[in-house]
Amino acid sequence: MSNIINGVSRVSRRDFIRNTGLAGGGLILAANFSACSGEKELAGGDFAPNVYVNLLESGEVEIVCHRSEMGQGVRTSLVQVIADEMEADWDRVTLLQGIGDAKYGDQNTDGSTSIRMQFDLLRNAGAIARKMLVNAAADIWGVPAAECSGHHHAVHHKASGKMLGYGELAGHAATMPLPEQVEFKSPADYRYIGKPMDLVDGMAFSVGTAAFGIDTVVPDMLYASIERCPVVGGKLISVDDTAARAVAGVVDVIQLGDGTSPPDFNPLGGVAVLANNTWSAQKGREALQIQWDMGTNASYDSSSYRKQLEAAVNAAGSVVLERGDVAAALANSAKTLDATYYAPLLSQAPMEPPAATAMINDDGSCVIWACTQDPQTAQAVVAGALGLEPAQVTVNVTLLGGGFGRKSKPDFIAEAALLAKLSGKPVKVTWTREDDIRHGYFHSVSCQYLRGGIDADGNTTAWMQRTAFPSINATFEPTDGPSASELSLGCTDNPYAIDNMKIEACDAAAHVRIGWLRSVSNVYHAFAASSFADELAHLAGRDPKEYLLDLIGPDRHVVPAESGAEYENYGQDLGEHPIDTARLKAVLEEAASMSGWGRKLPGGRGLGIAVHRSFLGYVATAAQVSVSDAGKLQVEELWTAVDAGTVVNPDRVRAQMEGAGIFGMSLTLHGEITAKGGAIVEGNFDSYPVIRMSEAPRAINVRIMPSNAKPGGVGEPGVPPVAPAICNAIFAATGKRVRELPLRNVSLA
Repeated sequence: MSNIINGVSRVSRRDFIRNTGLAGGGLILAANFSACSGEKELAGGDFAPNVYVNLLESGEVEIVCHRSEMGQGVRTSLVQVIADEMEADWDRVTLLQGIGDAKYGDQNTDGSTSIRMQFDLLRNAGAIARKMLVNAAADIWGVPAAECSGHHHAVHHKASGKMLGYGELAGHAATMPLPEQVEFKSPADYRYIGKPMDLVDGMAFSVGTAAFGIDTVVPDMLYASIERCPVVGGKLISVDDTAARAVAGVVDVIQLGDGTSPPDFNPLGGVAVLANNTWSAQKGREALQIQWDMGTNASYDSSSYRKQLEAAVNAAGSVVLERGDVAAALANSAKTLDATYYAPLLSQAPMEPPAATAMINDDGSCVIWACTQDPQTAQAVVAGALGLEPAQVTVNVTLLGGGFGRKSKPDFIAEAALLAKLSGKPVKVTWTREDDIRHGYFHSVSCQYLRGGIDADGNTTAWMQRTAFPSINATFEPTDGPSASELSLGCTDNPYAIDNMKIEACDAAAHVRIGWLRSVSNVYHAFAASSFADELAHLAGRDPKEYLLDLIGPDRHVVPAESGAEYENYGQDLGEHPIDTARLKAVLEEAASMSGWGRKLPGGRGLGIAVHRSFLGYVATAAQVSVSDAGKLQVEELWTAVDAGTVVNPDRVRAQMEGAGIFGMSLTLHGEITAKGGAIVEGNFDSYPVIRMSEAPRAINVRIMPSNAKPGGVGEPGVPPVAPAICNAIFAATGKRVRELPLRNVSLA
């Protein structure tokens, strides 16, 4: 895509658009064409070289953030990249939030993609602006552009000492032809990229002026609360809304019909109560008298379903990766080990539950305000629900009070749009915490069976793994088996240098809506694989960290296809983002060093460690725990080393790793969604708790590995090693092996 000379990347416009998949409108460049020569007068006006950058005549720069801010700092890091390449002064930059629009390319803030998949796109946006400003100044001065440079918000001609500010050049730059090639800055010249920068929203967060989806208010708005069938696929039989309509403040009761099969991103249906305030809407909803046909999923019970999964992995599945002869290697092993691991359904449970406001204009078009991770999908789903074209739907993106994958699904946004159309007034739909936990898109329940063999010297000679979980694909189409993309998340990308390996996928039907949660299938795959590696180390009588290094083996690039796996590399080329065992071992060694691995601990305390690659980021976590004689667990400290390639804002990376530690601990200690009669049992943080301050470790220590590699993921990769590191530490402290989550269901006494 580019050639690099003296640390500067040279990118042609054609190659950039082709290689970033933006041909056909993903990157819209606006420039007028004219031929100019000799010294010229400055022309006034603004300058918009592309859809991300607008330079005002005043010299102020507006930069559009086309991704969603949910605490990860994307509205800061995205601006850092563009402003750096543009050589814009930070205090003269204003951030604008982009609406849902295909002209921005991919807007789905999901999968740790905002930087790792758009770093060059963002740099290109800034570099084009800088190049055109340089060309404009050179044209005005009648000198070669090669003699000019843009830095510190101005273009300079070193030979003459001339300088023109960006604002002065804006009007003339708008007349310049679009450059055929731009140069990316050398990393040595970065002003913002790689530097810790305060959040652009930090003050608003601190003083309470930040506006989230739940804060939206428009004139003449109604508030809606919706009663949905407790079981996915159920249907409304009858409703008596007499008592609901008698509640003070209630304006209307509207039936939304039934959900679709498969559910997709469509509303679940149900009965909505509309009122002049949220409280009245909720009280009216409580007064509804409803009869449901619970449908075919009413027999779903999480306890019995676990037994089905365990039975599934104890029988042969579909082979998805195979090398060597596992059966023969197991038969010839000096010792073998069998283990079954279980992880339950999980809810994303963001602090701000789903909320959206919709308004129908006189011409039938729709305007949305929503805490959405994916405004373009929201635009498409709302258009389909209302019978409109996507261009007739405007999706305004608010700040998100957490997302973790839940707010990529716009079912709640479509609910607001439908109610606005049916009521003839703007409507805000606010989900309660109970709605969020009981009617979400759940992280899949899973069961995995592993069998390993070691030789007389303790070396692992065989690895057999079966995994069963309801697929996310079941939300969109009938399917019973895990998909190749889900198996690529921590299973078929197994990095261990074991000659004999077989991985099988086993069928599992979905009875709830399955969706993605932070790090997706890596969560349960890392739990099983990293725990089993620790078990093999103890079977061999070896130090777990040293054994892990031996399992990972020599420095190399792992290619799953060589073992027959259909592997998807998080949407990016395996050649550019290989599975690099050297980087995996480096973070493992670093986390071990940070934790003082090998030191003697008092009785009842233990150290555990795990390492995992996900979303193109490499993360190792070591955990120290204490377990009292009564079985009370305390995670005392975590140490995390991360290699995310080129880092834009180290403060944000550190915060993401700290947040991943807390998020991962919540899943490990408490996270569990159960079902009886097809309905979700848990409803709020009393029954689906996150860790409390008293449970938090005294420190989460983070070290960012220096790297010039292409950017990898940050938001998701910190979660997978947390559970196995804690569970391995529990074994070190107590000798008790944990093979199921959450830990609140496990006796450690």
